[in-house]
Amino acid sequence: MKRGSTGRYETTTLVGETIRAFIPNPLPPSPALSLSNRRQQLLERATLALGRLDSVTLLLPDPNIFLYAYIRREAVLSSQIEGTQSSLAQLLLFEIEQAPGVPIDDVQEVSNYVAALNHGLKRLQEGFPLSNRLIREMHEILLSHGRGSNRSPGEFRQSQNWIGGTRPGNAHFVPAPPGNVEECMADLETFIHGQNNPYPALIKAALAHVQFETIHPFLDGNGRIGRLLIAFILHHDKILSQPLLYLSLFFKQHRAEYYRLLDLVRTEGDWESWIDFFLEGVEQIASNAVETAKRLLFLSQQDEQKVQKLGRSASTTLRVYRVLCERPLVSLNHVCEQTGLSFPAAAKGMSLLESTDIVREITGQQRNRVFAYHQYLSILNEGTERP
Repeated sequence: MKRGSTGRYETTTLVGETIRAFIPNPLPPSPALSLSNRRQQLLERATLALGRLDSVTLLLPDPNIFLYAYIRREAVLSSQIEGTQSSLAQLLLFEIEQAPGVPIDDVQEVSNYVAALNHGLKRLQEGFPLSNRLIREMHEILLSHGRGSNRSPGEFRQSQNWIGGTRPGNAHFVPAPPGNVEECMADLETFIHGQNNPYPALIKAALAHVQFETIHPFLDGNGRIGRLLIAFILHHDKILSQPLLYLSLFFKQHRAEYYRLLDLVRTEGDWESWIDFFLEGVEQIASNAVETAKRLLFLSQQDEQKVQKLGRSASTTLRVYRVLCERPLVSLNHVCEQTGLSFPAAAKGMSLLESTDIVREITGQQRNRVFAYHQYLSILNEGTERP
């Protein structure tokens, strides 16, 4: 449905140029969304896929192990959309403080993303509401170090930003003037809390994401926080017991269509085309996440059986192997810290895992060696390859 523009333009002058900044109308859309039979079917399929994703954690011996790796995969993907070049392996190396040759600014950005996500999760689990305060806290952590740390971390912007182009005068899109940001975000918070919202959580998340990206309330980091907002709404509204749905891969694969549909919402009020796209992405990504979890579980079960056939060395080697299931890229020192094994015992266990081709040493050095659970990492890396 084409409703016309979903907001109003305010004409201002900036650095001698006339610009038209867009102030979105509060949610929900008016007139109401058209939930056709096809759209209802998309919603049902996406909801079923989320249910399967939520239940897959019951199959896993320790869901937190999967969540640990999956969050880091999402951090890499979401940061790649913003132009960073860090890989999953580089992030894991950075976290064990052994990352020679890694582009430090890029990997720091990804590490900040993980920290922001984990902070938000912890706050929600403590009963803190999903609110503008929490969004600002996460943003402060996201921009705490490295690039963007001089871009007002944790504060809604006090100056005009823009999207595309070299200046506001030739920008593709100019978000709301800074004086309107607080009011726009307060309206969004009200909508997220369920007031005046007749729609299920999935559609609420779809609407809120576009609204956040349209307001663009920060000087930097809007894309990453806006993508996190989707997972946090679904977790906060108890659609997912763990925030396992991350759409960065889908948005990365369909980047041009993603931006086209955001523009259509703003200029023509076509929320329905965006919602169809969003629901298709939810179904696809949720189904892929279920398959990924099953493949990782199958791989770990197979490899654990290999380890158990090692005779008298099986017990020690199994302790080393289980550390790799938690962190698929480790140093021997980390293995010792996690298991309490002596360095020679950990080294012997790792050597046996190498002999069965479960792990590979990746530095080629005699000291400070790092070992990768390469098949596990390969599964997680799918879709994160840089173009």
